[in-house]
Amino acid sequence: MANCLRVPMASSLPCSSSSSPSLKRRSMRTLCSMNSTKIPIPPVNPKDPFLSKLASVAATSPEVLLNSQKNSDTPPYLDIFDSPQLMATPAQVERSVSYNEHRPRRPPPDLPSLLLHGRIVYIGMPLVPAVTELVVAELMYLQWMDPKEPIYIYINSTGTTRDDGETVGMETEGFAIYDAMMQLKNEIHTVAVGAAIGQACLLLAAGTKGKRFMMPHAKAMIQQPRVPSSGLMPASDVLIRAKEVIINRDILVELLSKHTGNSLETVADVMRRPFYMDSTRAKDFGVIDKILWRGQEKIMADAAPPEEWDKNAGIKVLDAI
Repeated sequence: MANCLRVPMASSLPCSSSSSPSLKRRSMRTLCSMNSTKIPIPPVNPKDPFLSKLASVAATSPEVLLNSQKNSDTPPYLDIFDSPQLMATPAQVERSVSYNEHRPRRPPPDLPSLLLHGRIVYIGMPLVPAVTELVVAELMYLQWMDPKEPIYIYINSTGTTRDDGETVGMETEGFAIYDAMMQLKNEIHTVAVGAAIGQACLLLAAGTKGKRFMMPHAKAMIQQPRVPSSGLMPASDVLIRAKEVIINRDILVELLSKHTGNSLETVADVMRRPFYMDSTRAKDFGVIDKILWRGQEKIMADAAPPEEWDKNAGIKVLDAI
């Protein structure tokens, strides 16, 4: 934009045909003096509302700028604004801030969708039909999106029971997720955050070998399946359910033995009662491969071996003993 603006031609200004000759001569003298006067215009920033308004007034009504009263108490040119407004709406304030320039213009998706975008499946509830349906659907979707990228399953679930031991889902809910995991071509990383109890512990152990993790203070527990509430069932129906629970227990023992590397007898023996494991015990039992403890590798590398501890303590090892 030019550094100055000249007043438009006299023909562009409105005039009346009935005006007197003296008035016309006076107007012509005024326009001539205005035409020879340069209006100072500051450097124009197209995004600056004040300068944009100032340039618009200079182009349409330059006499407003020429005849403005100079007042030392107020900055110049502010009188051309009838009702100054900094911003019209809060939305304009948001859009005007530089760090919100790339902010999405639509509401973000729900949290499970954001996790799914990062190829993360989070199991944070007991294994009821609604949870099983969602988890299986997410696993199938992630494999369809990319059959080569790994899938991360974060587990914080009490399995098919609540924390007080009451049955809330059938054992087949856990088996359904397990079968879906086994059918996938992707590498599956399982991470226990909080608790992995019962069928949830099976899902933790079913991850890809070497990619099964546990937080330092998470807990894992394996236990026998429980008989759902029989209510007013006939005795024959209760017996049928009891046989089905025993079948599910044997399947659970077989699968845990397969993924932990323990014998069937060892798994069946520890499952007689609830068998709790912290992260270290779960690693020793074969449920996980690594504890996600930040800095653990450096700490373990700096730790001296037992022989050096004995040597520094003055303990002599006798070969004869």
